[in-house]
Amino acid sequence: MTPPPAPVATVTTSSPEETEAFGRRLGAHLRAGDVVALVGPMGAGKTVLARGLALGAGATGYIASPSFVVIREYAGPLHVYHIDLYRLEEAHDIAYLGLDDLIGGEGIAIVEWADRAPWLLPPEHLHIVCTPGPQSASQPHMRAFTLTIPASMRDRLAAVFSA
Repeated sequence: MTPPPAPVATVTTSSPEETEAFGRRLGAHLRAGDVVALVGPMGAGKTVLARGLALGAGATGYIASPSFVVIREYAGPLHVYHIDLYRLEEAHDIAYLGLDDLIGGEGIAIVEWADRAPWLLPPEHLHIVCTPGPQSASQPHMRAFTLTIPASMRDRLAAVFSA
């Protein structure tokens, strides 16, 4: 039997602090094996959201963009693997990283620019499209996050949206 379509939720933030706080709330509900795919243009808030997700999941230490190193691993109650595929455009470059060992494993995988390697993502993953919102002088950091929530995460993540 095919599960019903994944529900979609949209969250709007107006500052990097709000984006990180939303990520923390969401990250607190992630568990081992969860995969979060972040997609969107440069400057859409992916890294700030990823930092919040990692912190919410209990990661310790300085959380930074892995753009130049591709993968950062953070310790905590669960390992958090923060993967950034921005600098990798060819499938063979991505294939040599061994990401299939990390994604869906015993930790949490957060994948920025996940649209560059859709074959790596399990069918049940949290998909978040990050979009810059309408910019104004009073709100220059507006961001919208559209989440497609798989059946395996619906009950856990419902608390994030009911608060």
